[in-house]
Amino acid sequence: MNDPNEPESQTLSQYLAAPQREPRARGPHPLSVFLATVAAACAGDAARLARVLAGLRRYQSAPPIASRRARPVVARIGNAMLRDHGGIGPVVVLVPSLINPPDVLDLAPGNSLAAALAKANLRVLSVDWGDTEPHGLDIAVTDRLVPLVAGLNTPVALVGYCLGGTLAVAAAALLESRVRRLALLATPWHFGGYDFAARTRLAVWWANTAPLADSLGCVPMDLLQPAFWALDPEAVAAKYERLEAADAATLAAFSRLEDWANGGVPLSIAATHDLAERLFAADATGAATWTIAGAQIDARTLALPILDVIAARDQIVPSASALSASGPGTPLLLDAGHVGMIVGRRAPEMLWAPLAQWLR
Repeated sequence: MNDPNEPESQTLSQYLAAPQREPRARGPHPLSVFLATVAAACAGDAARLARVLAGLRRYQSAPPIASRRARPVVARIGNAMLRDHGGIGPVVVLVPSLINPPDVLDLAPGNSLAAALAKANLRVLSVDWGDTEPHGLDIAVTDRLVPLVAGLNTPVALVGYCLGGTLAVAAAALLESRVRRLALLATPWHFGGYDFAARTRLAVWWANTAPLADSLGCVPMDLLQPAFWALDPEAVAAKYERLEAADAATLAAFSRLEDWANGGVPLSIAATHDLAERLFAADATGAATWTIAGAQIDARTLALPILDVIAARDQIVPSASALSASGPGTPLLLDAGHVGMIVGRRAPEMLWAPLAQWLR
């Protein structure tokens, strides 16, 4: 497998036949699509592909990571919940993406944005979207996020991560004075800021995925993951290539994050349609053509402080797609990646501390 002269096809077939691979091994899933993605990224470099697959084997054989105990539920509407992270002070509501579990905001003891904010004299709650519901993004805002926040009966600060930030902008527009501050973490708003190649790959993915999703009645993670891989196949290969020679601590941290990335409940067909066609294809948010409950969602009309935190090395949400790239908000550029900005080794100094200060 480490012979640089070994043909690529032989490398892949040997990996598929490896005895340590179980029928439903640890992710990534679907494995065949992942292998095709990294093989294409390696562009015939058999030695590099061997390093990528060695990293993949290390991840798949790493010890399992214990799950965190779920935080108490303080409110519920449908399957969506508000969970309590404690703290005393101004109320902050963390809004994660609909894609992947919300755990990344409270990843592990000593590595938790939620815990850091609670320790900084803030009352921290987080949205848990719960099991899949059939509605699209509009209903997620009007019938879940907005009433959960309104039910607190106090002005709050919203902190949205990734697509959760996109939804938080819409909620802030509808809630008006009930939201006192809005922080966006690696949040896409101007979807036209994605390069043409990435948008084209995503459009091809959705055209191929939609018929199968219709037959399943949802879009499980096995269908969603290739959409992320399509945004930057090179980054997918690179992170596994680096894992080949990583130390034990790095492997454990990688495993926890990759388990999170490969987990999560299915996305509804309606929400995926909204994401692929209304946001990525039509850029309804950036073009201010997104209408929810009869209200036009135009971020330029928001009359509240907005902190737009941008990860300079983000392979999922490019800086050109950020709200402040062409609109309101104070940008804060971090030397980090999409997930590293939240849970990386420098996250406490780069993000947690300045965010807590701004929220207070």
